[in-house]
Amino acid sequence: MKNYIKDIREKIGHKPIVMSGVGLIICKDNKILLQKRADDGNWGIHGGGMELGETYLDALNRELKEEMNITPVNPQLYGIFSGEKTHHVYPNQDEVYVINHVFFCEEYEGEIQFNDHEVTECRWFDIHNLPNTLIDLDVSVLGHLNEYLENRQVIVD
Repeated sequence: MKNYIKDIREKIGHKPIVMSGVGLIICKDNKILLQKRADDGNWGIHGGGMELGETYLDALNRELKEEMNITPVNPQLYGIFSGEKTHHVYPNQDEVYVINHVFFCEEYEGEIQFNDHEVTECRWFDIHNLPNTLIDLDVSVLGHLNEYLENRQVIVD
């Protein structure tokens, strides 16, 4: 079912909901590819919400194709994030608590093209010099990046 969250929002307005999401960290040569969000101008990892019936990898591939016209190569589970640190209020006042399954890869296929209205720019950042304007949902996620790169063990936070 496409537009699941939109359908819920029509019924409950801006009230908080629990949402299942997927994210992707693309990292190569100690640099991470981040996208600048159109809704608030903050930088973040790639991804979005799941639709009914999707697997995590289906949702991940769909979101990357929709937002940037790329497909991740061999994405591995990076971590699962939940709780207060995944609480977010969007600029339109929609409020969510995201159960976020984040994946990691070093390669992708395709040329980056912004296919929808959600992304305005992509840029590579040194992993030790990330922008100050990260979306709040990704601060905790990216706070574990060095730990993950050292031992490649899934983070549960």
